[in-house]
Amino acid sequence: MTQHQYTPPAVWRWDTDNGGAFAAINRPTAGARSETTLPRGKHALQLYSLATPNGIKVTVLLEELLELGITEADYDAWLIDIRSGAQFGSDFVAINPNSKIPAMFDHSTTPPTRLFESGAILLYLAEKFGVMLGDSVAARTEILNWLFWQMGSAPFVGGGFGHFYVYAPEKFEYPINRYAMETKRQLDVLERQLSQQPYVAGESYSIADIAIWPWYGQLVLGRLYNAAEFLAVHEYPHLIAWAKRINERPAVQRGVRVNRNWGPEEEQVPERHSSADFIR
Repeated sequence: MTQHQYTPPAVWRWDTDNGGAFAAINRPTAGARSETTLPRGKHALQLYSLATPNGIKVTVLLEELLELGITEADYDAWLIDIRSGAQFGSDFVAINPNSKIPAMFDHSTTPPTRLFESGAILLYLAEKFGVMLGDSVAARTEILNWLFWQMGSAPFVGGGFGHFYVYAPEKFEYPINRYAMETKRQLDVLERQLSQQPYVAGESYSIADIAIWPWYGQLVLGRLYNAAEFLAVHEYPHLIAWAKRINERPAVQRGVRVNRNWGPEEEQVPERHSSADFIR
């Protein structure tokens, strides 16, 4: 398919009319754009997020910790509407200078500990509560291998494939083909791994699974970018079986609802302050 040619200028300049789903909030600069005050609830852990794949990682882990009876992991989750630019408010930027969800404060420490980047939050919580991080140096290392694999790989799925397949104002063959190929390569990486063992990092469920499932598990379950048929996910049976097994966990079923403000009403828990918020 022939596409129009683009010759980059000598110096790139920002065009405010750059199109795409997030054109209204995208800028080439960082920092706060408005003075805002974030709310604070009664719990030590205060989460500011949205139920995107990166946000789901943290709410699933928090719900898993509570499922284990770790009451100190109770938390307040406040909605950050990224389409309206809430992530650029001054209080949010003070937690995460990169203005991305999720972000968290742990008020059980003095001074409070700020947390940003989903992988860092998962690692912090797993270390804080002593779970889902392996019981040996070797097991911990393997879990971290896959945690950081996810952090480095998923941007090709989201910012690459997802952007050009769903959010870009025009469909272009080259970037869609390029990132579809890379996404399928990553799915094959997981398929091969899960053909040998029940969980990504070994015999036990860990923060590696919690990090990977919201992206790759939801993708093969048909919940991400409406792309399951396009990517022929049936070619990855072990990955699908793993995704379904994790999807059946009660903590996962709760976690995917937290900070969700779209879809059927029974699937939404825009704010979460106690277990009672899941009762509909």
